Amino acid sequence: MEERQRRRAGGAVVAAGLVVGVCAGCGGGDGAATADARGGGDAVAVVRRAADTLVAAGSSQARTSTEMATGGTRVTIRGAGGYDFRRQLGRLTVQLPQDPAGASEHRPITELLAPGALFMKNRGARVPADKWVRVDTGTLSDGNLVTGGATDPYAAAEVLRGTTTATYLGKTEVAGASVRHYRGVADLSVAARSASAGNEAALRSAAKGFATARVPFDVYLDDQGRIRKVRQRFSFVNGQRRSTVAVASTTLLYDFGAPVDVRLPASKDIYAGKIAEK
Repeated sequence: MEERQRRRAGGAVVAAGLVVGVCAGCGGGDGAATADARGGGDAVAVVRRAADTLVAAGSSQARTSTEMATGGTRVTIRGAGGYDFRRQLGRLTVQLPQDPAGASEHRPITELLAPGALFMKNRGARVPADKWVRVDTGTLSDGNLVTGGATDPYAAAEVLRGTTTATYLGKTEVAGASVRHYRGVADLSVAARSASAGNEAALRSAAKGFATARVPFDVYLDDQGRIRKVRQRFSFVNGQRRSTVAVASTTLLYDFGAPVDVRLPASKDIYAGKIAEK
């Protein structure tokens, strides 16, 4: 099934084996948000503080979607779970799309997100069902911003630390919450220099591995400066076709403060064999 999915995605090979991949403390959150809503705030500064505001919030539930259009086909991967921003730990259930014929379902993949690492269960590709696959995100050419089929919510927020331009577009609503909409561009190289220790290497790798370090984004912040929705657009070069492929990653955050229980697997539960790619 993985091979058919790779064909559908136009030959993109997912590092560590998922569908989408690159080929081969808060200070003044409320005050800043209020000032910006009146038109007196610095949009770049407000957006750059979004990651710190999430840490202050503690945790949330999350929904993700990752879309890639290539070869006339659009592939969308969806995820849902929870994230602890203080510990930088998350758990997502990621659902791959149907095969092109629509006849068979992929088993959901469980992903554990941790500083510098991604753990996957139900990975397939001859990995035993009771074993986890561990990937060092700092070694991935996209820093795991798209490889796992879902962008780590805190990594998505830390990309915004590299915001170079931002415009406040006004108020709207996301899932019933009043939010302020900003549109801008972040630079992954700049973000890596300001990121936490857990994401620094991954963002630095992404800055080098993507077709461009520039990441256009739309972000929606609530009255406390917390991210309710962020959509980021990444570009990478398809190594087989030498063409640029666009990936859009969307993260929705809600139910802030909800308990999130993430337990990383023991060493004996991590698969040590070779991952089959075909």
